[in-house]
Amino acid sequence: MKIRYLLLHAYGLGGTIRTVFNQAGAMAELGHQVEIVSVIRRRNAPQFGLDSRVKIVTLVDQRERILADSLGRKVWRRLRGKMVPWGEFAAEYFTERVEKAVIDYVSGLDDGILVTTRPALNLISARRTPKGVIRVAQDHMNLAAYPEPVRKEIARYYGRFDAVVVLTKTNQREYRALLPRTPVVRIPNAVHLSHEPSRQTDPIVVTAGRLVRQKGYDLLIPAFARAAERHPGWQLRIFGSGPKKDHLASLIEEHEMGDRIRLMGRTDRLDKELANASIYALSSRFEGLPMVMIEAMGQGLPVAAFDCPTGPADVLTPEVDGLLVPPEDVDGLAAALDRLMGDRELRLRIGAAAAQTALNYAPDVIMPLWEDLFSELLSREPIIDTHWTS
Repeated sequence: MKIRYLLLHAYGLGGTIRTVFNQAGAMAELGHQVEIVSVIRRRNAPQFGLDSRVKIVTLVDQRERILADSLGRKVWRRLRGKMVPWGEFAAEYFTERVEKAVIDYVSGLDDGILVTTRPALNLISARRTPKGVIRVAQDHMNLAAYPEPVRKEIARYYGRFDAVVVLTKTNQREYRALLPRTPVVRIPNAVHLSHEPSRQTDPIVVTAGRLVRQKGYDLLIPAFARAAERHPGWQLRIFGSGPKKDHLASLIEEHEMGDRIRLMGRTDRLDKELANASIYALSSRFEGLPMVMIEAMGQGLPVAAFDCPTGPADVLTPEVDGLLVPPEDVDGLAAALDRLMGDRELRLRIGAAAAQTALNYAPDVIMPLWEDLFSELLSREPIIDTHWTS
C-alpha cells in the first residue's frame, strides 16, 4: 500500500515528529511504499533517525529565510492563510504561501492513504483532499486542549475523514461524542523501550520535555523543593530546551535550589539518564500521550504525576505502577515525591509494575494495529472497532 504522512516540519524536534518517523519506518519495513511530506523545512537534516526506505519531500523550503520576530508578526498579519484558525498551536506558520502549498499538494493526490498529523493539516485535508484518497487524521494532543475556534472547525470538518486516530480512551470518548458518525480509533504511540533498567541507587528525580508552560516545570520546581527538605541528598534534573529556560532558572534560585535542581538542556542519551535516576516526575498541565513517561516506566522508574488531561490516567493505575495527584496540585505532587524518595521498596515495587505496563506500548504491539487499520480502510468496509480495546 502507498502511505503518505504529512508533517508541519519533519526536520524539527518533538514527540509527533519522532512518532511519525517510527510509524513510517515500521510501515516501510513491512514492505509498504511510504513517504513523509514536510510542509516547511528549516534545517538541512532531520533531527531523528529515519528508515532509509522512507522518502522525505518538502513543500516550502525556508532554510534561507531569516526574519526578526517583529517582522514575522507583521508578515503573519498581512499574509496569513484562511483555512487554519487562529488558536491552532502552529497557526503562525500558515501564511498564504504555506497554506496554498499544502492545499495544492493534497488537492493533487489521487490514490493511497494520506495521514495528517495536527489540526491545521487535518482541516486542510478534510476540505481539499479528493475522496479517492483514504484520509486519516491523527490527534497527538487532546480535543479539550484546543481553543474554542479550533474545536469548532474540528466539529465542522472532521466528519469527512475515513478515520480519526487518537491516543487515549478519554480522547476517543470526546471525539465520538463530537463525531458520532465518524470512526474514531484509539492507537497509542509506540515507544521504543530501553533494556537498561534503573538501578534505584542514585537519589535523582528526572523529567524531560520542552521548557514551555504546558510541561508545568514551574509547578514541579516548588513541589520538589518542598519534598527535598526531608531528603537532603536528592536532586531534580530537567532535560529539554525552550523559551521558559530563564524563567525556570529564576524560580530555581528563588527557592534556593541552585545546587539541587539542574536545567540539563537537550540530550541524545536520555535512556542513560533515566537509568541513572530513581523517580520520573510528570508535571504537565495537559498532555496527549506522555511518551517519555512511558519510556521511563519501561526502565523501571516509578512515576509521580499530575492527573492532567489527558494521558497519565490512561496509562497509570494509581498505587500500582505510579502515583497520581490532582492537576496542578503542588502540595500533592510534593507529597508523592516525598513518599517515593523516602521508600526504596515502594520505588522498586511500583517501578517493576511500571515496566510491565510499558510493554503494552512496544512497537511489536502497536504497529500491527496501524497496518490492520489501513487494510480495513482500503477495503472500504465498515471499521470494526477492535483496535486497542483491552
